[in-house]
Amino acid sequence: MQLDVASQPELEQIAQLGGADLVVGILAPGHAGEPGNALAMTREAVAGLGKIARAVVICNNGTHNPEPATAEPAGAKESTAVFLFGLRAAGTAETPQESWAHAYRSVIATGEKVGARACGVIASQRESATPLWIYRLVQPVLELGFDLVAPRYTRHRMEGLLNRSILSPLHRALYGEQLQNPMGPDFGLSGKLLQRLLHQESGSRRGDESSLVASITSTAACGGMLVCESYLGARSQQPTDWVNLSALIAEVLGPVFLDVERGAASWQRIRGSRPAPGFGSPQVLGDDDGAADVRHMIDSFQLGAQTLQDVWSIVLPPATLLEIRKLSRLPPDQFRMPDELWVRIVYDFALGHRLRIISRDHLLRSLTPLYLGWIASYALQMEAAGPAEIEARMERLARAYEAGKPYLVSRWRWPDRFNP
Repeated sequence: MQLDVASQPELEQIAQLGGADLVVGILAPGHAGEPGNALAMTREAVAGLGKIARAVVICNNGTHNPEPATAEPAGAKESTAVFLFGLRAAGTAETPQESWAHAYRSVIATGEKVGARACGVIASQRESATPLWIYRLVQPVLELGFDLVAPRYTRHRMEGLLNRSILSPLHRALYGEQLQNPMGPDFGLSGKLLQRLLHQESGSRRGDESSLVASITSTAACGGMLVCESYLGARSQQPTDWVNLSALIAEVLGPVFLDVERGAASWQRIRGSRPAPGFGSPQVLGDDDGAADVRHMIDSFQLGAQTLQDVWSIVLPPATLLEIRKLSRLPPDQFRMPDELWVRIVYDFALGHRLRIISRDHLLRSLTPLYLGWIASYALQMEAAGPAEIEARMERLARAYEAGKPYLVSRWRWPDRFNP
């Protein structure tokens, strides 16, 4: 697989100096438009680390050219040389998700090419990321021997719900690692993990390229690598685009379910889960004034129960469909989706995605009303909840995913014979 890394002359320039110890990818548009800011952030982060002879900063600014050499600022380590390169502009035919995945692969491939001991990826918006983020993502790799540093963010009640309801508890149940954000988007990776990811990518089937980001944490877990988390603080996020929610669900879950299929031989043997070591301290956010249009979400769920039965019946067992119909008849003030029901729905959609019974995109988009039903139930339960209550609620859901794993394993092994 040909990966777009820094151009050959640029790589040769680094190689002549003996490679690089650290590669930092700054991928968010807010940083990408100001390469000098990305360079300054990295220099400040490097100043707090141990011996770093050379660092490479890759800025997603669409130039694919190195910045002119600049003098080290006063007080910087004299032994540290920092180089700045840019990635090419996204192709006109690329979707945002494809462009995003391409940028990740380029940073990871460059890190492997220059023999980096650590690679840090900052993909959050400019308003969030700081030099401390870079430091907290790469310091456990460089100085403590970890292979993967996943982020922990401080979030309000209605933030990160796709991650809270599916990505995090699914990763925990399948791979045995309790990570708040298995899809990042900000990571610290060791040179060992970079090599494993690229070797895995080289053997991927054509069309599966977008699964690299989704496979970062699962590859580390299945490879017996050392995984930890770092508290990064609050992360600025764009408001949820409710109009295009179906497209978002398909774009996010498609690569995740592909990775579940790829790693089935490993995750079926894993039992239980363990918390990952954590570094840093959590922050306390102010009052959460975010409001959810629960009525609209329940209406969408009820409409889906009326119009999507033919699609859902392809992947959901009759008992699950019956529970959904009963739930759709409840008045709004009594609307609650049991954790066990939601877990079975997610597991059955993962299996349906694997079996390709219908178009994968169409299947994942049809999950939208069910997902909105989960959000509505969560919002009603947690309307006046504080951070501790929310964490306890998410822990109950994660345990339900773990308790339901035998259901997934059985259906995965015998999809035609197993009928609950």
